[in-house]
Amino acid sequence: MSRKVIIVGAGASGLVAAGFLARRGAEVLVLEKTQRAASKVRISGKGRCNITNAMPIKDFPANYPGNGRFLYGALHRFSNQDCLDFFQHLGVEVKVERGQRVFPVSDDAHQVANALENFAINQGAEIRFGHKVTGVKLNTAREVAGVLSLVHDEERFFPAQAVIIATGGQSYPGTGSTGDGYALARSLGHEVIDPRPALVPVRVAEPWVKELSGLSLKNVELTVLNPQGGQKTYFGELMFAHFGLTGPIVLTASEEMGLWLKSSGTSLQGFIDLKPALSSEQLDLRLLRDLEKFANKQFANSLGELLPKSLIPVIIELSGIPPTKPSHQITKEERFTLGKLLKGLQLTITQTLPLSAAIVTAGGVNVKEIDPKTMESKLKKGVFFIGEVLDIHGVTGGFNLQAAFSTGYCAAQAVEL
Repeated sequence: MSRKVIIVGAGASGLVAAGFLARRGAEVLVLEKTQRAASKVRISGKGRCNITNAMPIKDFPANYPGNGRFLYGALHRFSNQDCLDFFQHLGVEVKVERGQRVFPVSDDAHQVANALENFAINQGAEIRFGHKVTGVKLNTAREVAGVLSLVHDEERFFPAQAVIIATGGQSYPGTGSTGDGYALARSLGHEVIDPRPALVPVRVAEPWVKELSGLSLKNVELTVLNPQGGQKTYFGELMFAHFGLTGPIVLTASEEMGLWLKSSGTSLQGFIDLKPALSSEQLDLRLLRDLEKFANKQFANSLGELLPKSLIPVIIELSGIPPTKPSHQITKEERFTLGKLLKGLQLTITQTLPLSAAIVTAGGVNVKEIDPKTMESKLKKGVFFIGEVLDIHGVTGGFNLQAAFSTGYCAAQAVEL
């Protein structure tokens, strides 16, 4: 008789676990509280789905500020290459873009989500929607007996010999990630590290950022000062929004900024180097050249080859140089002021957006209580935790989905049948 396994949550990790478990011969039932599988996958990567990253697998752990060492074994058991082979067999052709990020050729996250759902079903797993699991039941021997689930407001018991909790975190609650797994974990005696936003935009005090909403800047440096000492610098792409900043380097920096904001109780000072490839001296020579080139034009019309069009009025206003002043009349001191501004556009970071706006959740089930080889609870035999419900998270670039796939695979291989 095949072993019954219940998977709580039909997200990326849950569907991978379901498919591989069913392939091994288990009787797999996936209980999903929403009416759709892989809802978060469908909106990931701005609807394109950054599946994984093509960098060497040995370099992966460093891209998880949240417990990368815990994932070392899982990432090698189901690596990024295994992930690519897996999706190829599912008929999802992929491509590698800047930063080694892997996307489906179709640029359609729904294709990825549907492939995962079909994989689970085709291997023999059953998925039931509208089932909110409220508890894990143990028998008199303290072994897994099954789960309790609300179905149309009626509580029902589903028997099982093993349970895999794959409920996700608390980011994007509209997709079903509302922290249900944390309550289940606590009921089983597990510690849950307080959830907090990771990969989340930040609010900025300066009113002029609204004028730049939608402007994306590539190859810039963002330096953030810690009020209690020290600083961090990030290089890459950022984007202005009506409320502040977003984009890859802002999202990567956001968790640390959130911790600094909380611990200091004050705002943070940030500086954008718009021309990090140029030293201050080189930038001054560039400014001198452009001002000479457009010597007979107004200052406002001399920066078009140096800056994006929408950024020019803001920089001019902040510089204090009259926009109508002839370029050939710009003084050395004004030029230095302009150069200093371009090398350090100052911002006041007031807060991160809430957890509901975060791409992933930092915090979750304490990994010290989880076997990193199997994802099984060290406290309750037959209970497994996978994906974002764990206290693991990566930077942008495909690392979080890879963690979901890898932990899901490990659990599927570890369940005793």
